[in-house]
Parts: sequence; C-alpha cells; structure tokens
Amino acid sequence: MSTGASRPAGRPALAPILLVAVALVLDALASVAMSRRVHQWLPVQASSAAPAVDDLFALEAGIGTFIFLGCLAVIGWTLLFNRARKYDMDNGDPIEGNLPLEIVWTLVPLVLVIAISIQAIRVNQQLASLGGKVRVGDAASALALAAGATSRESVGPIQVLGRQWSWEFIYPEGVHSSELHLPLDQRVELELISLDVLHGFYVPAFRLKQDLVPGSVIRYSLTPTRSGRYRLRDSMFSGGYFAANQTDVVVQSEAEYRAWLQQALHQPLVPAANPAQELWSRRLRRGNRGWATVPPAPPPLVHVDTDPTAPHEA
Repeated sequence: MSTGASRPAGRPALAPILLVAVALVLDALASVAMSRRVHQWLPVQASSAAPAVDDLFALEAGIGTFIFLGCLAVIGWTLLFNRARKYDMDNGDPIEGNLPLEIVWTLVPLVLVIAISIQAIRVNQQLASLGGKVRVGDAASALALAAGATSRESVGPIQVLGRQWSWEFIYPEGVHSSELHLPLDQRVELELISLDVLHGFYVPAFRLKQDLVPGSVIRYSLTPTRSGRYRLRDSMFSGGYFAANQTDVVVQSEAEYRAWLQQALHQPLVPAANPAQELWSRRLRRGNRGWATVPPAPPPLVHVDTDPTAPHEA
C-alpha cells in the first residue's frame, strides 16, 4: 500500500497546466515587444499612409513571433525531455481522436487569420480614402476623382514619366525635373505613365507603391507629412540597368515649393544625368559583351536635375 498522496482519478495534473500557461504568457509578452520594436526597423514615416501600413506590419510581425516561439518551444522541449532512446525505432504514441487538441489547432489559426484580415481591410479602406489609384478614362473613376478633389484641395496633377532608365516629372506650371518636389501636408495628384516597359513607383518612406503600365495613364494620390529628401526606386525589373533608375523626392513647405517652381521656370532645359547611360558607355568600351540588354533611352530635358551627392533619409 502506497503512503504517498495520490492524485484523484480523472483530475489533470496541475504542473503541466501551469507550465503551459507560463509559456504562453512569456510568448505573448515577447510577441508584443517584437511588434513594438518593428517600427524602429522601418524607414521614417513620411506620408499619411505610412502609420497604417506600419501598424499592420507590426501586427503581422507580432503574430508571427508568437507562432515561431511557440513552435520553437515545443520542438526544444521535445528534444530535451521527450527524446527517444538510442536505437529506438518505434513510432510515437498516436494522438488521433484527441478532440480538444483538434479544436485548439483549428480555432487558433482561424482567429489569427481573421484578426489579420480585419486589420488589412481597415488599412485598405483607409488607403482608399487617401485617394488610391484609378485608371484615367473610366467614368466611375472620374467621378471618384472629382469627389476627392472637392473634399480637399490638391496639388497637381504631376506627370510621372518612367523610362529605361530615368525618371521625369512634369508639373502643371510647365516645370520639368528629374527629382520630384512635393508640398508638405497637401494631397498631391500624380499621373503615372510608362514610356516603354513596366516600372514601379516606390518610395519606401511613403509606404506606397504603384506600377506604371505601358499604354495606361494611372492617377495616384498621396499626402506627404514629413519634410526631407527621400528615395524613389523602380520596384519592377525593367531591364539590365533598372537598379540605377533611382531619384530623390523632396518634401518641403508650400512656400518653399512655390519658390522652387518659380525659380525652376527661369532655368534652361538641360539633359538630365543618367547613371544608366554611363554604365552603357562603359559596356561599349569593353566590347559590348555580357548579358543581352537594350541601350538606355535618351535622357530627358529638365529645368532641374537631381543632385546625386545629396543625402537622403530613406
């Protein structure tokens, strides 16, 4: 007869439950800390869309951390305390028919996916209220643009021309530039046009990206919220030198923006600097060997060229 205290039949052991509860709490705390730290790793927020996009990314990073650490803890516990003995080739205990376990691993992913979906829908709705993107020529889109224009004063439209491999920006006042200037805290309407192949209008600091589709004029709007100089990159592979297809976006106060326009109008048109053209010339000097590619398009004539030595924040 045993003299030790015995656990009543059918009553679960308390120690494993406490261990799992503590592990879940620690996992949740680590996930929350990770989601809060995500904002420190991203570029500066320079548009009205950036906070919403960053919050969505932080939510996804937090949920991903929770799942990763949970799986890692189970794998580590199994390796340390439930490892099979040497030369043990038997199968593990079957867990088929465990209804509570099946409910848990069905409900948990369902709840996580629903949470991400709800937040993603909210962000998409918010970005749509910021202007979004529509294709010029569609009657419904034209009505949406008119409604947006009457709700808030906007600047533009500024034409954004993408080519292999340079950018050109044409303002309503007639200014041509190879760097994009935008007024602070004002909604800006852009008309995105590709002159050859697919290009991608992507400013990491704005958290906005839109493809330039050949044969289409796509109207896109954004609202800069932070002064500074940021990088515009071609996010679509558009040929051999597409990595050189970069320029700056300068966000400045409205007074500085208007003064820049007036000053630019009095400057002569000059060919814009084109790093891709320099790479192409180097290729020709070496005998035009290597992968097949096309020569860069002639550089645009602009009133204001970008300064390749100017530092940018993101």
